[in-house]
Amino acid sequence: MRLKLVPTKTNVDFFKLNKVTFGASMLAMIASIVIFFVIGLNYGIDFRGGTTIRTDSQVAVDIAGYRGALEALELGDISITQVSDPTKPDKNVTQIRIQAQEGDEAISNDRILAVKAALNVIDATMTFPQVESVGPKVSGELIQTAVIAVVLAITAVLFYIWLRFEWQFSVGAVAALVHDIVLTIGVFSLLQIKFDLAIIAALLTIVGYSLNDTVVVFDRVRENLRKYKKKNLKAVLNLSINETLSRTVMTSVTTLIALISLFVLGGDVIRGFVFAMIWGVIVGTYSSVFIASAILLRLDVKRDWSKQNANASGQYANIDA
Repeated sequence: MRLKLVPTKTNVDFFKLNKVTFGASMLAMIASIVIFFVIGLNYGIDFRGGTTIRTDSQVAVDIAGYRGALEALELGDISITQVSDPTKPDKNVTQIRIQAQEGDEAISNDRILAVKAALNVIDATMTFPQVESVGPKVSGELIQTAVIAVVLAITAVLFYIWLRFEWQFSVGAVAALVHDIVLTIGVFSLLQIKFDLAIIAALLTIVGYSLNDTVVVFDRVRENLRKYKKKNLKAVLNLSINETLSRTVMTSVTTLIALISLFVLGGDVIRGFVFAMIWGVIVGTYSSVFIASAILLRLDVKRDWSKQNANASGQYANIDA
């Protein structure tokens, strides 16, 4: 007997409470924007600047021990990562990142010496071959680059969907992506979870995941628009979502199982990234059904896909990728 999270055939009216779901999403987006400007994000070392200390040791790395020794120094946000160095196969290498102190671009020499002394108490063989500082200017450039990366990803999605379908589809898809990103940033701002480059990677992954769900639904919509020429657009959208519902739910649930396992067992280093992915999968699945399709319903779309119009925006609508 096969496990079925969703019955083979469903007949759910996803637009029955369209005004409620769409309105709630708009309110959530507005609230996220307000929270972002009022509270702000809890930027990590990548965006705030700080000091990176590289360590070499002949004994096994004890990240928990390192962190315990450094917490007593009250240096704020500290990131400890074990890295591999092919040039030093006999060494255990770590990278310790300490946030910029208030009013300073990097921690002072006295504090660096205190860090070294605290770590040498744990491991007398430890050496510190490299100490580097990242100032606010470089961190500001990283923020700009991250924003540009997200904007370019969304722009590429807009162009791709426009070529593959119609411009109405691309507007719906991009609206869903913006919805997902804004709500994710709002949650991070509200909960004050550390926001660093790993979270930017999570945001770009969310863009790809949400788009994948949306394209699957839109592809079925396009097929059904050709197949059921007399059905109104709302009925076609409902039918298409119901036909792809089993695939959407199964994909989301299996992804969430892996992500929740990582969140529980993965440790503090990747917890922020995994949380962003979990939230992104949930809102991405939601937006594919209740945002992208709702936008498409409001914009309407041509019904006769058999005719090609060289002057129409959807002249490449039959391109399959």
